[in-house]
Amino acid sequence: MMRRLLLVIAIVLSAAPAFAVNPDEVLADPTLEARARAISAELRCMVCQNQSIDDSNAELAKDLRLLVRERLTDGDTNKQVMNYIVSRYGEFVLLKPRFETKTILLWGAPLLLAVAGGLSLIVFARKWVGRPTGSKLTAEEQARLRELLDE
Repeated sequence: MMRRLLLVIAIVLSAAPAFAVNPDEVLADPTLEARARAISAELRCMVCQNQSIDDSNAELAKDLRLLVRERLTDGDTNKQVMNYIVSRYGEFVLLKPRFETKTILLWGAPLLLAVAGGLSLIVFARKWVGRPTGSKLTAEEQARLRELLDE
């Protein structure tokens, strides 16, 4: 019974989110730490690529987390920290790209694809609706149909 309970607890705890922030990285000021966490959640780990630096255990992610915290303790705003990181690593470091003229296609592509798909469906549906589904009636079938309709 005790083994099952421990197994259930282990399974439940393993499903909890695991953050990669080490205790030595955590700032003493809870407000600054919350800001650092918010910024770290928006930055892509350049090694893992689909994880934020807050979740990644990669060495580069740790360096970026420390850089974010250093900039915040130096008095930078969140926007200044983000701009500094982007200036050094490029737009790819952002998990959610900014809405700018150079990223308009990235943001508009889903809408353009949906509209193009919808228009394609309409065009093909109209072509299929007007199309006959069977063969023409033979002379015998036409005569039989006239007889049935006249009755």
